[in-house]
Amino acid sequence: MVGQIALAALVLSASGIMGQSPAPRPKFDAFDVATIRPADPDAKAGRYIVMQGTHRFVEKYYTLKLLIASAYDLNPKTIAGGPGWIESDHYDILGVTPGDVRPTHDEQMSMLRNLLTDRFKLTFHREQKTFSIYELELAKSGPKLKASTAPPDDPAALISTVYPQRIVLPARNATMGDFVSLLQRALLDRPVVDKTGLSGRYDFDLEWAPDETQFGGDVPVASADAPSPPFFSGIQEQLGLRLEATRGPVDALVVDKAERPSAN
Repeated sequence: MVGQIALAALVLSASGIMGQSPAPRPKFDAFDVATIRPADPDAKAGRYIVMQGTHRFVEKYYTLKLLIASAYDLNPKTIAGGPGWIESDHYDILGVTPGDVRPTHDEQMSMLRNLLTDRFKLTFHREQKTFSIYELELAKSGPKLKASTAPPDDPAALISTVYPQRIVLPARNATMGDFVSLLQRALLDRPVVDKTGLSGRYDFDLEWAPDETQFGGDVPVASADAPSPPFFSGIQEQLGLRLEATRGPVDALVVDKAERPSAN
């Protein structure tokens, strides 16, 4: 290794123009190491998935059903089958990611899907079923979204922060698909279908007062006199979008097999 470094330095010195090629991006097929533990039933930190630094993937207080929803970008109501414990047992996961760069959200979910197959022995099939859904549409006023100036290859960033009486969601370089994914996976109580026809990437900020139908009931409900608007009003006033409640076909996921996770 020392000889290789010395040779590279010699060539660079002799040529004066040799550049260094960027290292290839890891495939992120699986975590290098992952530990799964039953969650503390008295945990007060809430439920979340987050990257801590470049290599630490941290998940707290998720059931297997919610992990499936996150990994496969689904509303939990569209997941059926499996043993009863997939909705009652809660788990904490710590994963170490490969390579020298921070994985994107999609890359994190790819590793999580591998972990569900490997450690929970998850198998499933898909069926189209009719559900109560929301359709995301343009409001009559038209969209109030700012075109993103970020490079198209930059990952989208949509991270909501919970404050007393309000939730703030800054979105950067986000497509409507990214937004719909967040709405149905984590925020709203039913699947969401994109009917906006918008194909760009956008920057926007959304603020609202949460109610009991959002985040699976895990976020405190705002009071009636909260200064921020309800979600459905906020999305129309601030983004020029609206959510229409209806019924429609959605590809559901039916769990065929699942086992409690193997030992670490």
